[in-house]
Amino acid sequence: MVRVRTLITGASSGLGEGMAREFADRGHELALVARRADRLETLATELSARPGASPVLTAELDVTDDATVARVFPELARKLGGLDRVIVNAGIGDGRKVGSGKPEANLRTARTNFVAAIAQAEAAMEIFRAQGSGHLVLITSVAADRGLRGAQTVYAAAKAGLSTFAEGLRSDVHGTGIVVTEIAPGYIRTDLNEGMTMPFGVDAATGVRAMVDAIERRPAHAYAPRWPWSVLGPALRLMPMPLVRALT
Repeated sequence: MVRVRTLITGASSGLGEGMAREFADRGHELALVARRADRLETLATELSARPGASPVLTAELDVTDDATVARVFPELARKLGGLDRVIVNAGIGDGRKVGSGKPEANLRTARTNFVAAIAQAEAAMEIFRAQGSGHLVLITSVAADRGLRGAQTVYAAAKAGLSTFAEGLRSDVHGTGIVVTEIAPGYIRTDLNEGMTMPFGVDAATGVRAMVDAIERRPAHAYAPRWPWSVLGPALRLMPMPLVRALT
């Protein structure tokens, strides 16, 4: 089996936890980081107890703490002897309608989903450039395809910014041993979005498996699940705004 060392941020719950389980099933050596150290340790203990399990390292990390990100990533890389893949997954979705008197929620969403993602990419790319290889994965969203209203306005804008950031990075490392992938999940049900209306939603296991399958292919961009989002995503970009408002 080929040795693959994968770091996942936001790994204590939701899609991050799901990807950790799926990559563990595939024999990856894991470095898992998140704010909730207790949940990380529980997950690591479970994954490490499996027969033939690969190493699982953990570190408590708030991705909005730039200095700690810059320290923790290389520490984990040293412990694993390098990193083959970094998945920038940590994010939040607690925005509010702009101008509704809740600016802290929108600013927190923008800082976590975009600014903190840049800090994570900086730390990962420094490792990859030193190695001459690596796979950076940025988790965006189908929401990046169009400006959305209400509580989704800042979330969609941050994910759109991250999508453009991924494209720029991909162009920058063209011809090197570094690959940059953007994964845009559709509606995947997790404990974090329980109760939300989710057209074309899929269960967590199905969605996470689609994400990991896409990551393993190392594409420039992929929707997960591929159907129906590979059709609906591009179509959303072409829709007139009145129709976008009606659908979202």
